[in-house]
Amino acid sequence: MSSPPAYPGIRISGCWALGAEGSNAESLDRLLPPVGARRSPRKRTTSQCKSEPPLLRTSKRTIYTAGRPPWYNEHGTQSKEAFAIGLGGGSASGKTTVARMIIEALDVPWVVLLSMDSFYKVLTTQQQEQAAHNNFNFDHPDAFDFDLIVSTLKKLKQGKSVKVPVYDFTTHSRKKDWKTLYGANVIIFEGIMAFADKTLLELLDMKIFVDTDSDIRLVRRLRRDISERGRDIEGVIKQYNKFVKPAFDQYIQPTMRVADIVVPWGSGNTVAIDLIVQHMHSQLEERKLRWDMAALASAHQCHPLPRTLSVLKSTPQVRGMHTIIRDKETSRDEFIFYSKRLMRLLIEHALSFLPFQDCVVQTPQGQDYAGKCYAGKQITGVSILRAGETMEPALRAVCKDVRIGTILIQTNQHTGEPELHYLRLPKDISDDHVILMDCTVSTGAAAMMAVRVLLDHDVPEDKIFLLSLLMAEMGVHSVAYAFPRVRIITTAVDKRVNDLFRIIPGIGNFGDRYFGTDAAPDGSDEEEAAPS
Repeated sequence: MSSPPAYPGIRISGCWALGAEGSNAESLDRLLPPVGARRSPRKRTTSQCKSEPPLLRTSKRTIYTAGRPPWYNEHGTQSKEAFAIGLGGGSASGKTTVARMIIEALDVPWVVLLSMDSFYKVLTTQQQEQAAHNNFNFDHPDAFDFDLIVSTLKKLKQGKSVKVPVYDFTTHSRKKDWKTLYGANVIIFEGIMAFADKTLLELLDMKIFVDTDSDIRLVRRLRRDISERGRDIEGVIKQYNKFVKPAFDQYIQPTMRVADIVVPWGSGNTVAIDLIVQHMHSQLEERKLRWDMAALASAHQCHPLPRTLSVLKSTPQVRGMHTIIRDKETSRDEFIFYSKRLMRLLIEHALSFLPFQDCVVQTPQGQDYAGKCYAGKQITGVSILRAGETMEPALRAVCKDVRIGTILIQTNQHTGEPELHYLRLPKDISDDHVILMDCTVSTGAAAMMAVRVLLDHDVPEDKIFLLSLLMAEMGVHSVAYAFPRVRIITTAVDKRVNDLFRIIPGIGNFGDRYFGTDAAPDGSDEEEAAPS
């Protein structure tokens, strides 16, 4: 085991808790000596940088890592920044394993694990040639794109989506495909140089250094490189002594002094990890803001309906169809038939709000006709599962070659908060006019979260159209106040929402009536979806 580090601190149950002097960021000025002679790169297999699925399976449960934090208030804004943890330490010290143990022990719904290995700089032609001849030093801080790391972490802390490069260690270059990550309750950033930049340090709410004995790290590298990469013992030891160990002594170990906590023995130190988790739980509790349905309900009482709302004209035909689908005695076949008719009328009405420009065409009789043509690039429909997908056929019927995306938002059974569980959006959606579809909107919570997702994918607010067969005034006000440029289009607006957040007089559980499933035991409008 390594000897205790020479800095101010006390030992607490298997971990080192640093004093104020040890966390002084100014000491970093002495941590980055001038770049010396270039050293050979650490060769790695591409298996280390494949895109990870948006979930983490542990021994106890599955943790979604691409979810939206439920921290949006009645104004549609994020109330608190995410909690960011930095994990530093030498190569093969067990940083990723410690990160996963922390994630499992934390038991929070949304976590992002960000690896520094994704942020190696793009090499010039000359540097590529040096790397090919093992003459480029990949173990110096200058090898990392700290500007991109800082901007990425800032966006994640604000709850925004980010695109993270996928690095190919065999060609020393970034791949064309980037992976998308989304904001979360907790962000864990791990890497050998995690504490080697002062701006980056300021973004980290907790800094943990994983201190593993050098012999153990060497043994782990031997096992990994021989079994996974087909290398021989002599080559691994030579690489370690020539490149990895000098880099640790010169650049990595000195950053231990800025860590808040030092964990000896890495993932084997369960006592230290338990203490870290306890501290993080208290920090998260201070930051947490539950989705306040009462605030949503009372924020805009007695206000006139917003100008961004457009309600389909209540003709005798439209009112007759509403009478049929609202009637609890209506058969499922009739419910589906008349719902589809209303959906078609609703979407036709919504298309009239798209931008059109003047154009002139020639008729078959050789005469000019001054008409209108769509002035946008493309139309994309996004359905909020599961009821929203019932509107897709009507949209496809009137919009040729329309693209379709889906969003699944579910209610946390313990907190009542809306949470994103699944997302599939077309590429380059930011250039499109987006028709966001949900059959009923009561509180507006799910709709607001769906709009946030679209905004995080750079869709302009004024290009989002929220369509719903039926809305409550509460939901209309909540969405309009949070996003004043989103166009809200519906066939009817009901006045009230009851204590279970069901629209009154309402339409019942649309998904159950349409799909023929049993009603939810709690009586909510959507048994799987968040109150929308």
